[in-house]
Amino acid sequence: MMRTIDNAREQLQQHGQEHVLRYWDDLDEVARARLLRQIEQIDLGLMDRLIAQWVLNEPPAESFDRIDPIEMIPPADPGRADAREAWEAGEEALRSGRVGLILVAGGQGTRLGFDGPKGAYPIGPLTQKTLFAYHADKIHNLQNRYGCVLPWYIMVSRANAAATAAFFEEHDYFGLHPSNVTFFTQRMVPCVDESGKFMLDAPDHLAENPNGHGGVIPAVVENGIAEDCQRRGVDMLSYFQVDNWAVKVADPYLIGYHVLRDGKMSSKNLRKNAVREAVGVHCLCDGQYRVIEYSALDIYPQLLETDVDGQPRYAAGNPAIHVIDVGFIERIYAVYDTFPWWPAHKKIPFLSDRGELVRPDRPNGYKFETFVFDALRYVPHAPIALEIRRDGEYTPIKQFEGDNSVVAARRSMARYWGGWLEQAGHAVPRNAQGEVTVDIEISPRFALTQEEFVEKARGRTYAVDAPGLAIDDQGNALALDA
Repeated sequence: MMRTIDNAREQLQQHGQEHVLRYWDDLDEVARARLLRQIEQIDLGLMDRLIAQWVLNEPPAESFDRIDPIEMIPPADPGRADAREAWEAGEEALRSGRVGLILVAGGQGTRLGFDGPKGAYPIGPLTQKTLFAYHADKIHNLQNRYGCVLPWYIMVSRANAAATAAFFEEHDYFGLHPSNVTFFTQRMVPCVDESGKFMLDAPDHLAENPNGHGGVIPAVVENGIAEDCQRRGVDMLSYFQVDNWAVKVADPYLIGYHVLRDGKMSSKNLRKNAVREAVGVHCLCDGQYRVIEYSALDIYPQLLETDVDGQPRYAAGNPAIHVIDVGFIERIYAVYDTFPWWPAHKKIPFLSDRGELVRPDRPNGYKFETFVFDALRYVPHAPIALEIRRDGEYTPIKQFEGDNSVVAARRSMARYWGGWLEQAGHAVPRNAQGEVTVDIEISPRFALTQEEFVEKARGRTYAVDAPGLAIDDQGNALALDA
């Protein structure tokens, strides 16, 4: 260990970060080993570059001579020839076992008032079924329909890796075979203070954060996910994030367009409902495909322009739903040192000079992260952008109430599933504004689409009343107390 600590001390001194060892003499062997493991995993050269670029200097924002809206493929309509062709190509890719699933699930449910991985949040208003369980039910439906295996790769963070794995074990992997569910951990990055120094949040621990959802690129390669895909014959991954309850985890339409048009990396897009909606904007910046984060909208005022009808002119919002070729991920990994990193000025707990943990009331340091959508700039031709409708596809859950919330998601899904029930001939309570006034849940194992539901629900009797209606995997109405 002395040889290791000597090496660590020398490396830290060369990069001006030796202060993180100031409590070394007070630590026991276990704590020393823990701190050394953290230090050994730091890319000090990368951190020097990020600190110089974003902390010690204030870089000018990127400027562009021209920013243009992108063209989106209209929402898939089976009556359109191109959509029918895409659906058929997507179904064939699924039947052939070419598709895997990659879920980004590194977050905690803190903002939801929930202690645990966000995917373990009980999103079902009637059944209390979790986000993980809902996504697993979608996988069951697709595997049964297409006679395939959809390997499910779940990217977790160091903060929730053990809890996530334990949750899956506790629930018997939601009926999926454990060999087809793989957890892998993304890299962590040290936080730095406003002078560019690493921060400690315990005598034996550096303050750190996950490297963002763009960390999926190195994580897929470094954790053997790409190799596992190759062994299985999987050449594309359907990417989604855990907090989107409604997401179609492997949509044949997007997969089909991706296959037919040699997508490399393809995206779904929602039409923004306001210029300041909290989603990134897909656009062309001096001819290069970019996604501009919503936090940067004021830097590029043209992105706030509206058309003659008052609608956002730059309308292609980013719901974080993609299909990515495994080979494309490997090619980006080979040049990952050119991948963009972004700073976030945050309130970061730290140890004071007296060794006390301080929880600041204002931003006091920087976290660095990468965004997976920045991979789109590496696509050698115009990426595919398929427009989607919100209901039934996009219900991001960031908090309990307000925009992008549990309450809003449940309202959206009740509206969506309520339409299914009405198409099947069942009355659904609505208010004067047309909103569904009860909670509704329909198991994705029973039906993933309105067409599938209407077909399977024919001849069944459902009473939609207080507190609502929940339909299980077999299409039975669950008994619920009022």
